Amino acid sequence: MAFVITGPCETEKAGECVTVCPVDCIEEGQDQFYINPDICIDCGACKAVCPVDAIEEEYDLTPEQETYLEKAEKYFGI
Repeated sequence: MAFVITGPCETEKAGECVTVCPVDCIEEGQDQFYINPDICIDCGACKAVCPVDAIEEEYDLTPEQETYLEKAEKYFGI
């Protein structure tokens, strides 16, 4: 499992998640930050610091939020 950055990041892009990630799996895209699901170790550090609650665990995504996992996979070429 991995964490996924969802819609609220599109308007905020705060970036605290990048600085706390122990495996450097978060990158800034054009419209939001993305978590590489192949590298994420599911530690939750990013979720704890996100000021807009944009980060969800993959298995907790609603059907509407699943597009954000697809966007991350496309961004990383997975």
